[in-house]
Amino acid sequence: MVEVPLFASLRSVLGYTALVSAAAVFLPGHSQLTAGLAILVIALGWETLRPIARVIASLVVCVLLLAGIYNGQVLSNAFDGMAAITGLVLSVMFLSSVLGKSRDLEVISRSLFRGQSLVRYLGLSIGTSTLSVPLNFGSIGLVAPMIGSRIRNGGESMATRNAARAVIRGFGASPMGSPLSVAVVMTVTLLPGLESWDLLAWSVPFALLYLTVGACFREKEISDEPEPFSPQDRPEPQAKVVGSWLRFLGLALLISGSSFVLNAWFGYRYSQAVTVSCLVVAVVILITQRVRHPGDALPSMANVSNELAIMGGASFLGGALVATAMNSLGSDVFLPGAAYPLIALCVPWLFYLGGTVGVNPIVSATVVGGILGPIWPFDAIVGLGLAMVTGWGITIAGTPYSANALLLERFTAYGARRAAYGWNLRYSLLFLGLSGCLCAALVYSALR
Repeated sequence: MVEVPLFASLRSVLGYTALVSAAAVFLPGHSQLTAGLAILVIALGWETLRPIARVIASLVVCVLLLAGIYNGQVLSNAFDGMAAITGLVLSVMFLSSVLGKSRDLEVISRSLFRGQSLVRYLGLSIGTSTLSVPLNFGSIGLVAPMIGSRIRNGGESMATRNAARAVIRGFGASPMGSPLSVAVVMTVTLLPGLESWDLLAWSVPFALLYLTVGACFREKEISDEPEPFSPQDRPEPQAKVVGSWLRFLGLALLISGSSFVLNAWFGYRYSQAVTVSCLVVAVVILITQRVRHPGDALPSMANVSNELAIMGGASFLGGALVATAMNSLGSDVFLPGAAYPLIALCVPWLFYLGGTVGVNPIVSATVVGGILGPIWPFDAIVGLGLAMVTGWGITIAGTPYSANALLLERFTAYGARRAAYGWNLRYSLLFLGLSGCLCAALVYSALR
């Protein structure tokens, strides 16, 4: 069906309004306003939604109607969760659109395809994970098209398959180790008393282990020459590549640092701190670009309906489920001490099993964190947080319904099921076991 230009323009205006509302944390009722605007954007973009996004949006409408009839208090928790994710998604996508015009990203992405097979694999996996810090799933859209171009020009090969493995695993590590990832933001928000730096002190080393061990789970390339992925044009000087990387890493550190400051010193919730930091940095970069190129148009927010439906809608449903469950269970729920390490052992597997049947990790995180967070021992909270973010990362790299698997399929024609199960099944099972055991050990040692 033909897209109506008026609807596209209206979605973009509403998207920017929702972003400003999400960042205006000092205004009363901003969560309800942000969630309401997000629902309007989804409704106006119904014809552009993917099937899974339509299913989630339909469930949101059903929950709205049922809650309005039977229990309106459920909506407060659901709106808060949806508003937090809406602000985070919109701010990251806005930042990604602004950064997408940077020449540094072109230099960085081409540099990842150089070197012999092992160096190339590690460069692609670690590089994609690093790019994901400010770009989120925009990193897949930056690197994967180059793999697709190589397949079209030179044919499918071991080198292209290894590159695809590296990219999907690199993005899978981002929820574990990126301070700006949806996984880390949601986990810190859902678990009372968990500080982002305490979580990252454990999750970043685990993410690096996940990335480096992946080199053992790739195909042995017949030819180990460094040329297969070299760019067609003349390579940039090494100093130019290093300069581009330093500027990009400096930007990622600036956003992360400002998020920590807003969270620790100014009392912002971590999700709000990340939203505001991404928005402010994106606006400053955009103003700088407009000064240099006055004719540049403002990035459009017309194409955010799918992301808001899938991620914001999933958070809404998870919040409603948590509120319903807590109303049924009551606030005086206690577990025997031995149950906590066992639960920590199982949490990564619950994320993965949910992902295999299409349950978005946002729903899993909202339910797990919303129910277990209030009753979890404070001293062992890091173990639960680590189980959530590692389970999230392994799930999106190892199941075929995640956004990165679908994006990889679109750009390279490598099927999502092939990437998830054909390439990553043993790899995922290994790290699910490592994650569960590590988190159980952390909880057990904290409770002794």
